[in-house]
Amino acid sequence: MKSARREAARAAIDPLPLRVIKRMTLVLLGPFYFGFIAFVPLLCARRRGFAGWYWRLVKRACSRLLWLLSIRAEMSAADRLALGEDTDSLIVINHRSHLDGFVLMDVVPDRKWFTFAAKKELFETPLLRTGFTGAGLVEIDRKSGKLALDTLSEAVAAMPARRSVVLFPEGTRARTDTLGTFKAGAVLVARETGRTIRPIVIHGSDLLLPRGASVPRSGTIRVDVLPPFVCDLTATVDEDVERLRAAMLAVFEGP
Repeated sequence: MKSARREAARAAIDPLPLRVIKRMTLVLLGPFYFGFIAFVPLLCARRRGFAGWYWRLVKRACSRLLWLLSIRAEMSAADRLALGEDTDSLIVINHRSHLDGFVLMDVVPDRKWFTFAAKKELFETPLLRTGFTGAGLVEIDRKSGKLALDTLSEAVAAMPARRSVVLFPEGTRARTDTLGTFKAGAVLVARETGRTIRPIVIHGSDLLLPRGASVPRSGTIRVDVLPPFVCDLTATVDEDVERLRAAMLAVFEGP
């Protein structure tokens, strides 16, 4: 069954001639389009309503990129509805490929806002700082684990209810066919802020863009949204982390 799912994920979704045309379009016009998106914050970041407008612009850019790569992101209507109505949560997602962030931006409903945590060093370039700040990314100093956790908790506590920060509990792309070991950061922030955790499981992105590859293949990436995970304050942090991983693993390895 799992082998069949992997083959289905790798099945190209467009005929070869169309895939070639799309990728030529991406090579020729992509730098101008995505360059425009990168420079927009320099001109508009101080305007009222910029964050919401820029969020939708970036979201649509991710969807167009996947379309040009002939990659389809699938999510059930029920999961899309659940994610759209989600509030007061942290988003936790397994990490298989560099495609994961683009896929997540593609499937999330407009009324649900995400933001990502980015290491402090990325904010040192003025252009990136303007864009990242405008997009609402959370700046994290990873030199100190406690400082990073405190900064993240403060940022989450100040977020509107419909906005969620996205965290990859494995810390890096998984190197095996299963989920990697989870770090405790998401559980610690959830306990500190009182938010629930909304687990999301991504399937097949590593089949289309594995480690070491620079050009993704065409195919389908499936995304599953799990019910909210509520931390058990009577249990240890490690027990909560293991319970969260077990819930996501059951979906990742299920039918």
